[in-house]
Amino acid sequence: MKPFVLLATRAEDLPADEEYALFLRYSGLTPDQLVRVRLEAGPMPRLDLDALSGIFVGGGPFNASDPFEKKSPVQRRVEAEFQTLLDEVVVRDFPFLGACYGVGTVGAHQGAVIDRTYGEPISVVPVTVTEAGASDPLLAGMPATFNAFVGHKEAITRLPSSAVLLGSSPGCPVQMFRVGENVYATQFHPELDVEGITTRIHAYAGHGYFGAGELELTLSAVRRAAVSHPSRILRAFVERYAR
Repeated sequence: MKPFVLLATRAEDLPADEEYALFLRYSGLTPDQLVRVRLEAGPMPRLDLDALSGIFVGGGPFNASDPFEKKSPVQRRVEAEFQTLLDEVVVRDFPFLGACYGVGTVGAHQGAVIDRTYGEPISVVPVTVTEAGASDPLLAGMPATFNAFVGHKEAITRLPSSAVLLGSSPGCPVQMFRVGENVYATQFHPELDVEGITTRIHAYAGHGYFGAGELELTLSAVRRAAVSHPSRILRAFVERYAR
């Protein structure tokens, strides 16, 4: 089988390593089938799409809507690399699934309006599948509404005409969308489980996702409802595109 690639941007080793482990666990792939590239550590290598089955993108600390002058040199480089990659991915309609930061990368590439209007605190939210989502292969067998882990400062306020809305939540209209037939992005985290999000809550306690003194409140928020369905999306992506 041609491998998949996980493009990651987390600089902290513990959440970065756990993110990779979660993608492996819930996609069903082995380390030789899912090659990780840590973009915060160095430039994106040239990806030969003909040698790959598909591309995953993990979450991370970058916000596409931040003013250019406030973005670090690393963020500017990574954003430019994604723009170049997506030029080819979108034209070829190559299998791509971006989780959380995927909204910033694919959304920015397609001209979506991304701002802080619909940011969501770290929590569990109900995601409702749209009519288009109900017939999408990655959401086959999913309930009409399912719980998912979120935690993001920015989100898409307006989708471009090139995108199809697949899922929405009460506090964030764009939770999942598709461009073409094979390029996907989710605002929620399909790779996360309770243990994984607990690690991230501790790792990013000082990064502005919740206020000082709200650690225990945030930990309680991610345990208030069971989350079991989103990880199916990773497995469905692999089953559909492995070649």
